[in-house]
Amino acid sequence: MEVVAYFAVTEALTNVAKHSRATHASVRVHRTGGRLSITVSDDGIGGADETWGTGLAGIRRRAHALDGTVAVTSPAGGPTAVLVEMPCGW
Repeated sequence: MEVVAYFAVTEALTNVAKHSRATHASVRVHRTGGRLSITVSDDGIGGADETWGTGLAGIRRRAHALDGTVAVTSPAGGPTAVLVEMPCGW
């Protein structure tokens, strides 16, 4: 689970740096019960599309392998938020 969480954050931040034209980004991580939630958001131009590359699809594939979920909100004009939730055994 830790590896998937690390990958999700680093990949999402890489997407921010490469594509979003954002001036700010944030990472929020919290645990509620047996679920870990990670949100990476930015104030960029939006329009993130999972079909354009492997970054978001890779996050989704890894999260799903752990019975997790991924939700991407990225309307044209921004902002973008990537929410990853997965079971957490700690």
